[in-house]
Amino acid sequence: MPLSILTDTDVRSLLHSLTRDDIFTLQHNLAEALHDYSTGTQETSACCSANQPQRISMNSGPGQTTLFMPARTGTTTGIKIVSLASVPDPKASTASPNSSVTTLTSAASTLSLNPSATSAQSTTPRGCLTILDKVGIPLCFINAEELTAFRTALASTIIFQRRSKVHSITVFGAGKQAYWHIRLALILRGPEIHHINIINRSFTTTEPLMREIYKSEDWEDLRNSNDKLRFSVMSPEYGEYTRLLKEHVRSADAIFCCTPSTSPLFPAEHLTSSEGRKKGRYISLIGSYKPHMVELHPDLLRQAVEPDHKHHHHKHADKGGVVVVDSLEACLKEAGEVIQAGLTAQQLVEIGELVMVRKAAMKEIEMGGEGEKGLKRWLDSGNVVYKSVGLGIMDLCVGEDLVFLARDRGIGITIDNF
Repeated sequence: MPLSILTDTDVRSLLHSLTRDDIFTLQHNLAEALHDYSTGTQETSACCSANQPQRISMNSGPGQTTLFMPARTGTTTGIKIVSLASVPDPKASTASPNSSVTTLTSAASTLSLNPSATSAQSTTPRGCLTILDKVGIPLCFINAEELTAFRTALASTIIFQRRSKVHSITVFGAGKQAYWHIRLALILRGPEIHHINIINRSFTTTEPLMREIYKSEDWEDLRNSNDKLRFSVMSPEYGEYTRLLKEHVRSADAIFCCTPSTSPLFPAEHLTSSEGRKKGRYISLIGSYKPHMVELHPDLLRQAVEPDHKHHHHKHADKGGVVVVDSLEACLKEAGEVIQAGLTAQQLVEIGELVMVRKAAMKEIEMGGEGEKGLKRWLDSGNVVYKSVGLGIMDLCVGEDLVFLARDRGIGITIDNF
């Protein structure tokens, strides 16, 4: 069997060549894998959670963490190994109170575009995904840097692409995760999006992202497909930051949080107040992955699981509300927002399970029944919070699809009889 090798340049080239139909196919396959992860058993599905070991975290040097993420599908076994800068717990820090930190404080809450993300070490995961076929023959080696950001955004937009309204999007961060969340949002729902507001720790660190969007040939079709689309960039350096932050958060139909922050990115009262609760939003949290890391104030997760939501239709089955997660087990152990909000397993639902329930409801409606109208209304237009810490099955599922796309398009290196 031939072995494929995809460098970072290869992966980036392949991902930018994907059509809207390609994205739908990849997303469908990922959703099916997550469905099997959540609902399958060892007797019925190789992708079931029982076959997916928890990732291992290892201190690999001063300020550096290495993650080992094994996974298995019905056709392949693989492991992603990536290293990234550790994000220190500020409560354990001995730094001087006078050290330089870019922070905005309001009367009731603190917003911090956390300085940990500004260190010389990168918080972008760098490493490799290795995939073997079912009998252990190496299938491919894939540079994991671009792949990780892409597969995270692909999962994050499963719910987003079904939302009834996506007119305005607010994005926290300007790295690879923000890049792919913006790009996939535009590929999936581009004509309907009029405003994308990017909030980052500084204008300078946002320049590479904006240069790509406005100058790169990879973005030409997306730039030209919607003459109503407008971008704005804002950071705490701007004098009107406090006012505009509230405005961008409250006006957003979707909020993508893509930062390794250790404190909430905006005050909770922006969305817990009566004014803030008037409209439904989709909020995706993918940047934090340790118990001391948070992007969204815990009060907003507690609000999402309240048993009686009078302002919105936040209903799922016989519960008043839930937070959607990629993995219940992993998020209860690693997701700072979930842990600090004190949520229990009964207040979480895996996205793979949700996909199954929504499918059943839609099929019932198509056949003339009422389906789960409350569930559909909540997913389409209610307040939905999605929290992801990342799963090896995501990398393996997407990586396997990309390998065969790369071979069809002549991208990468192929070694026969490896």
